[in-house]
Amino acid sequence: MSSKKKTNSIIALMPFVVFIGVYLGSGIYLQSKGVEMAFYQFPAPVAVFVGVISAFILLRGSIEEKFETFIEGCGNSDIIIMCIIYLLAGAFAAVSKAMGGVDSTVNLGLTYIPAQYIMAGLFIISGFISLATGTSVGAIAALGPIAVGVATKAGLSMPLTMASVLGGAMFGDNLSIISDTTIASTRTQGCEMRDKFRVNVYLSIPPAIITVILLLVFGKPTTITTLQACDFNIIKVLPYLFVLVLALMGANVFAVLTGGIFLSAGIGLFYGDLTVMSLAKNIFLGFTSMTDIFLLSMLTGGLAELVTKAGGLECLLNGIQKMVKGRRSAELGIAALVSLTDAAVANNTVAIIINGSIAKELCYKFKVDPRKSAAILSTYSCIIQGFIPYGAQMLVLTSFAKGAVSPMQIIPLVWFQELLLVSAIIATFVPFADGFLRKHPWNWEKGQVEAKSEVA
Repeated sequence: MSSKKKTNSIIALMPFVVFIGVYLGSGIYLQSKGVEMAFYQFPAPVAVFVGVISAFILLRGSIEEKFETFIEGCGNSDIIIMCIIYLLAGAFAAVSKAMGGVDSTVNLGLTYIPAQYIMAGLFIISGFISLATGTSVGAIAALGPIAVGVATKAGLSMPLTMASVLGGAMFGDNLSIISDTTIASTRTQGCEMRDKFRVNVYLSIPPAIITVILLLVFGKPTTITTLQACDFNIIKVLPYLFVLVLALMGANVFAVLTGGIFLSAGIGLFYGDLTVMSLAKNIFLGFTSMTDIFLLSMLTGGLAELVTKAGGLECLLNGIQKMVKGRRSAELGIAALVSLTDAAVANNTVAIIINGSIAKELCYKFKVDPRKSAAILSTYSCIIQGFIPYGAQMLVLTSFAKGAVSPMQIIPLVWFQELLLVSAIIATFVPFADGFLRKHPWNWEKGQVEAKSEVA
């Protein structure tokens, strides 16, 4: 009986293998053909849909039973909450950008940062844009062309300039309250965004400070030139600060993002950057920009439920537990899982969603605080995403140099990523990031923080 059960459990894992195999295999094939952005050509929701079809074929039970299980997973409250947050975050980012928020933020930084400190300034500006908008790719797309121009004018090292922009973007993406990595990691682990942020701060701020110092020392321009003052409107930066501050205060995330949309809309309408019609179109554009991750989350939720009920998750956990001996090794196990998955699929959010349920089970078996687990999922996936030469961030960034700089020249200079990796590993053995967690212990019986707060 046990042998039969074990066999069935292993078969239950095959749909996940099919999903990852299709996604990874298509990327490798297209990469070999020289296709640009090869790992992003085959839509992830289609890949997971192939996995769902394989689950219906391979797993036992009637079609009706499997369909009910699939719908139950798709309609899981955490999945639905995650998807709605995606939509609101997308709308906020689109409206804020349309009314000039991103341009004002970049120009504000370039205007007031002295030319001799511009390398460190690019890291800080990139970090703030990514933190405010929740997208590292968006931050790179906004700042990348400007950074290339500044580097050429000031005689800066082009690889180091690009590395500073990339490091800042990943710093902000990891910390951002509205990034898809934060949304996915907190919802899969069942914790609040602000709590994950507080843990991440301890992991990320020391590496960021050291990176800024290194950039101030080694990133000095060969020719000191006065950068031209750029037009900006400080009012247009306020929506980002509004969302960040209220989210950290523990306000309901739906109220925060909706308020941010209204504030950005009001500013855009007042200054004439938006009309009622263009506002509506940008809100919808923000919604549709999240279509891929929305569908991926929903379909993966259904697939995970099918795999779990068939015994696949239990089989995988039994295998992992043979290598995990306690809390520390469980944390390292979660880190290894999400890192390997991200290296395979080249998408940190996909890596988090795939490993979210496994990480949560490990948390409750080995007493890893879910807030720490959420930080681990987000941090390690962002670390790997910033290192892989075929990741969207690296590909978009190097495209601005028109072939003059390769990813291999940039990767050794992404000091923030390297320092963040060291910080994350040390935090497993020297729990300097756990002070907040010890002060507000996790209620293991109820699965929530004992200090009652409004659920985000």
